[in-house]
Amino acid sequence: MKYFKKYFYSLPPFLLSSIASVLTIVQIILTFFLRGSSSSARENAGWICLWISGLFGTLPILTFRRKGSVPKGESYIKTTKLVDTGIYALVRHPQVGTAWLLINLGLILITWHWTGTILGLFSMLIVYADTFKSDKYLIEKFGADYEAYIKKVPRMNFIIGFFRLLLKSRSKNGG
Repeated sequence: MKYFKKYFYSLPPFLLSSIASVLTIVQIILTFFLRGSSSSARENAGWICLWISGLFGTLPILTFRRKGSVPKGESYIKTTKLVDTGIYALVRHPQVGTAWLLINLGLILITWHWTGTILGLFSMLIVYADTFKSDKYLIEKFGADYEAYIKKVPRMNFIIGFFRLLLKSRSKNGG
């Protein structure tokens, strides 16, 4: 296990997300060819996943620009300050985490074919694994503040994040 961890964390920074990207692109292409013509509750759930993924994909851009102390002219990912509000109060990895998983899940539900399911599940697994590398990098970047943030906010589960925020809000308001 120790050797695996050392190997895993030594992988090039964008290798896992690149592999997951290829799998997701193939999954998208297959969706056009394998999707049936009927509209079902399952397929509608898939479209809902895709729309929700759009929120998790775009809100971090706005949040980082507003609260991340991004230097002028730099990409929104060049934050100099830990952001733990807005979408980042729900999940630690909204874009390359929650949004990606929702895209894969949405495509699985829409296509409903074994090839799309296998590609989606592999992509989801790789993306999930990549968030561990991201957390390690962010601990190095932000230190103890990020370690405390990890204890408060779930990695990608926005449902748990929502309920934690709700409970926190109720306890602040005396309810």
